[in-house]
Amino acid sequence: MQEDVLAQLLRGTDEVLVEHELIKKLAENRPLRIKAGFDPTAPDLHLGHTVLINKLKQFQDLGHEVLFLIGDFTGMIGDPTGKNVTRKPLSREDVLANAQTYQDQIFKILDPAKTEVVFNSTWMNAMSSAELIQLAAKNTVARMLERDDFNKRYKSGQPIAIHEFLYPLIQGYDSVAMKADVELGGTDQKFNLLMGRQLQEVFGQKPQVVITMPILEGLDGVQKMSKSLNNYIGIADAADDMFGKIMSISDVLMWRYFELLSFRPMPEIKTWMQDCEQGANPRNYKVLLAQEIVERFHNKEAAEKALENFEARFQRGAMPDEIDEVTVKGEATGCTITHLLKEAGLTASTSEAIRMINQGAVKMDGEKVSDTKLLLVVGSNHVYQVGKRKFARVEVV
Repeated sequence: MQEDVLAQLLRGTDEVLVEHELIKKLAENRPLRIKAGFDPTAPDLHLGHTVLINKLKQFQDLGHEVLFLIGDFTGMIGDPTGKNVTRKPLSREDVLANAQTYQDQIFKILDPAKTEVVFNSTWMNAMSSAELIQLAAKNTVARMLERDDFNKRYKSGQPIAIHEFLYPLIQGYDSVAMKADVELGGTDQKFNLLMGRQLQEVFGQKPQVVITMPILEGLDGVQKMSKSLNNYIGIADAADDMFGKIMSISDVLMWRYFELLSFRPMPEIKTWMQDCEQGANPRNYKVLLAQEIVERFHNKEAAEKALENFEARFQRGAMPDEIDEVTVKGEATGCTITHLLKEAGLTASTSEAIRMINQGAVKMDGEKVSDTKLLLVVGSNHVYQVGKRKFARVEVV
């Protein structure tokens, strides 16, 4: 097996359990069955979701079978991962509506002709109550309580409904029913993914390789990308909005996005990083990232127009040819936009900064800032404008 193929598949992964088994499976020179499951709980995908879908595409481009599992059955149970309370199950109607939206969106990345979309209700609806009990008998309560969120809720006296223990069991059984060779999932799904390995062995199958993918940080560079935190880039966003959001991320976060979201070769990306360390403007490479992402979810013409519109917004701001460069010291988590504007000398006080933001008089890289609590992480470097005449390029250190 070629080393560059393995390097491509391992790119951006958090953990591979276990790597030598993956190498052995790849050496069999057959199309592997690559599984990834999605509960249809949030119908609108953002770039955070695509970290995993991009990895599916890499397997697909290498000739492997992609099995995109929509957990319509498990979606009606509700996976409590990362929650301290029981998640409200979805209705059958909600599940089917969200599932259709998923299918419409994933094919912006995956090849529909080479992707098999499956629903776990196919085999779970056929399973009798006796068979479900037999499946439950293949695990213990002690094993279930090894799962972090269950353990925390148990120790704190919070209720755990019995049906919640069925979720990881059914996700694991999905791998049995699908005869999966490899399963991908987020780091928060590790327990459930390993359940698949365990049950496959119980049912006499070779255990799947588990590949966990990292959780992508949102626009703030701190918390995970999430609609509820309003730090996301939706794959259905308008081209101009998508372009502008990508241009607003910090220079440090840009390289993380390149690794997890771009299809450009890593050696090329590392060369660009070295260029920036030697004085090249990171903005030039951020433009390339923004164009690549916009083209993926729209088209090449839309990406070129988004760049044109973005640059036009800068010109309309009448930016001077020379802009003062300022550094502002932040805490470990960065600094707020109001603190930055004050320390950079763009406003006299944080209260003035708040007032100017609320008046729509503050821009970052040509984009209007509306969040007075916006957090800028250490390493971020942007051009800020207050009013018509005050400009500064500010780096948070």
